[in-house]
Amino acid sequence: MNDRIVRKLSPILLVGGGDCRNCGLSEAMRTAQTVVAADGGAEAVLARGRIPDAVIGDMDSLSPQLAAQIPAERRHQIAEQDSTDFDKALRSIAAPMIRAFGFTGKRLDHQLAVLSVLARYPEQRVVLVGAEDVTILCPPRITVPLAPGTRVSLWPLAPVSGRSTGLRWPIDGIAMAPDGRVGTSNEALGPVTLDMAAPRMLLILPASCREALETAAQDAPQWPARAE
Repeated sequence: MNDRIVRKLSPILLVGGGDCRNCGLSEAMRTAQTVVAADGGAEAVLARGRIPDAVIGDMDSLSPQLAAQIPAERRHQIAEQDSTDFDKALRSIAAPMIRAFGFTGKRLDHQLAVLSVLARYPEQRVVLVGAEDVTILCPPRITVPLAPGTRVSLWPLAPVSGRSTGLRWPIDGIAMAPDGRVGTSNEALGPVTLDMAAPRMLLILPASCREALETAAQDAPQWPARAE
């Protein structure tokens, strides 16, 4: 965890090899200071006319033709096969926030693996951006300015509890778990504040809430890193 490949004081745009259509990646790249690709995500970056500042992964999805377009010093191969490229990227980045595109929308097993990695690195502020949704692992406390009627879904990755204000159906006093009570399709009454007892809850909002969620995430306190 101490051998970070990319260290920045501003948010980083991380691009994976999943579905990047209709999720605003091109617009996000125009304003991003630093763009990092997780292995095959380099294809989406190059297709939009930019060379990634770094490519991190086992490089099994990066063709020789694409690799030749990226300077060798920007390609960082982590050869082990015990973790995903998303895992390799997260543990190699130090930044105040990571905006992650291309990690949803294709294979379900890949998407589930991405969600597991979020729980593995709770100290990282990561906003997953897809065509329909934006997702974050809830920090200890977060306040998101939402319009009344906005869909708010809470999905526990493990048993967890919390408190809320601003939800039509408050979660206070409810023990939530993936095989028990979950919080699909709750609704905002206005700004929503969530307090979580542990880094185990996903907050899922409509994609139109991306900027509000990113701002709230940067202002939120962080969880400590998990003890290995």
